[in-house]
Amino acid sequence: MRTIAIMNRVIKELLRDKRTLALMFLAPILILWLMSVIFTANSTTNVNVGTVAISSSVSTNLNQVKHVNVKHYQSTKTARKALKDDKIDAIIHKSGNDYTITHANTDSSKTSAVKMAFRSALVAANVKTMKTQLGAAKATINKLQKMLPVQAQQKLRAQSQGQVSASKQSASPKITNHYVYGDSSTGFFDKMLPILMGFFVFFFVFLISGMALLKERTSGTLSRLLATPVKRSEIVFGYMASYGILAVFQTILIVVATIWLLGVEVVGSVFNIIIINLILALVALAFGILLSTFANSEFQMMQFIPLVVIPQVFFSGIIPMDSMASWIKDISYVIPIKYSGDAVTGIMMQGKNLTSFGLDIGVLLIFLVVLTILNVVGLKRYRKV
Repeated sequence: MRTIAIMNRVIKELLRDKRTLALMFLAPILILWLMSVIFTANSTTNVNVGTVAISSSVSTNLNQVKHVNVKHYQSTKTARKALKDDKIDAIIHKSGNDYTITHANTDSSKTSAVKMAFRSALVAANVKTMKTQLGAAKATINKLQKMLPVQAQQKLRAQSQGQVSASKQSASPKITNHYVYGDSSTGFFDKMLPILMGFFVFFFVFLISGMALLKERTSGTLSRLLATPVKRSEIVFGYMASYGILAVFQTILIVVATIWLLGVEVVGSVFNIIIINLILALVALAFGILLSTFANSEFQMMQFIPLVVIPQVFFSGIIPMDSMASWIKDISYVIPIKYSGDAVTGIMMQGKNLTSFGLDIGVLLIFLVVLTILNVVGLKRYRKV
């Protein structure tokens, strides 16, 4: 009977907590719906290919491959500039009878798509050329057969077969692949790492800062502090400065461990990568402090994770969003990890400087300022004097 009484009390408390009930039943449905939208919409990979001195037949066949867009360039120099500016994913250049493909290789799925599309286009062009040559040879043979004796006809057939086999050998050019980032063994995990690095920085700073401030509030420390003449802004800045110092060391540790422990190739500056992730850590810190004001217990703080943290993974760029609907892409613009992920990817894989990511850094700083202001305003509800 006592067990039943305890069970009834707990159930009644849960039924009174509308927020917990909503998070328990609505959050899983939301996450499953997001996964369905993202994974079903992203079944294709779109690639942009730059060509230099490529025959019209190969270029036409390549452009006819689904999800491949061909751009023609007059020189290798202009094509390389376009590759550096992320306008194309690969350059195909013909020299004599051989081809050279230069891949950006920041996305292994696009690298594989370019290789398969080019081989398909090249085979189609070669087959068309061989059919034309074979048809012309047959027409010549049929014409001469009527004019030559039997021995001469046999000799002519042997010569024509030798020409066809020679054309087959010449129709197999050498294809050389070069990679701006990494090599042929670079996989999809290498593309994910810059974003995963930011995600782990964001997640742990968000969780630790939110839990710590929640403990301060539930234990009464924050209430006593608010009862003093200390300004709310001073309290917020004090908490952010203290946890920010811990966030600095945590961020440096995560970045260094990711790069050196996993052996990731970094084209740009490691210092710039740390700077971007530090700004993201401060955003996570302000975000964690803000959400802790809406939670009444550690359990409720944990329940914010599926609503706040997990969706950031889906819209951060880990899953390519090229073929998704525009409204899905628009959601990513309010995701802080997207901006840090774009910046770190550019620094790590393309060797870009911080000046190239002024917009991404600016948006992260706007997030930081807005969340800090909301934290100052949010503390007003707990001040009793």
